[in-house]
Amino acid sequence: MATAPNTRRPDALTLEVVELIGDVVARFHEDYEAAAAEHALTGAQARLLSLLSLEPLPMRKLAQKLKCEPSNVTGIMDRLEARGLVERRPDPSDRRVKLAAATQKGRQVAQELREGLRFAREPLAALSEEERLALRDLLRRMVNEHSWN
Repeated sequence: MATAPNTRRPDALTLEVVELIGDVVARFHEDYEAAAAEHALTGAQARLLSLLSLEPLPMRKLAQKLKCEPSNVTGIMDRLEARGLVERRPDPSDRRVKLAAATQKGRQVAQELREGLRFAREPLAALSEEERLALRDLLRRMVNEHSWN
């Protein structure tokens, strides 16, 4: 017999935590959009550049990470490539696959974006190192232990 999904209503504390997480996410997105605009980028362009600053990715994988259609990624890539921030190159392990990669200039802009986030400078910086470590560990636990797909 299959187990029924948990149908209990969340308690008040859980609901408050969910609301606070929503507020944090909203503030982060506002800050991220503002940081992107300072570099004449859209939020989507900044997210793509940020991902590629970490590692080159095949276009299909990039679309999955951005949760959008590959054709949308192509348009974003075209605009970033025209500015010299990204490039397409053959995958050394499979020349049929094109990798998207940040250029040196693109990696620099991505770093400036991360450093320009007020969210990181203000509310998080106001926490002690011990508090930031605890928050990091709790968030990692939430993300790694639970899949919402």
